[in-house]
Amino acid sequence: MILRDELDPKGLIADAYLIDGISAPECRSIFLDWALSYAGEAQTGIVALLSRHAEESKDHPMTITLREGLATPQTPRRRGGRRARVEH
Repeated sequence: MILRDELDPKGLIADAYLIDGISAPECRSIFLDWALSYAGEAQTGIVALLSRHAEESKDHPMTITLREGLATPQTPRRRGGRRARVEH
């Protein structure tokens, strides 16, 4: 039985942990679906999912994906200056 609750309403994350041989790209796709449908604050949800699943599955692709979801994205930097904005 797949666990469904407010943290994982569709059971997507729990289901991913049950799929033998699931790949990292598949986990990223499942994570994106979860993130788009999760009603709470994403960082809090990811931490809760990790505490629920990661201890027993430290090397699972979904655990790695969840940890990557906690990483702070780098601030994009402008490149090219005026020359990149002016068409020749």
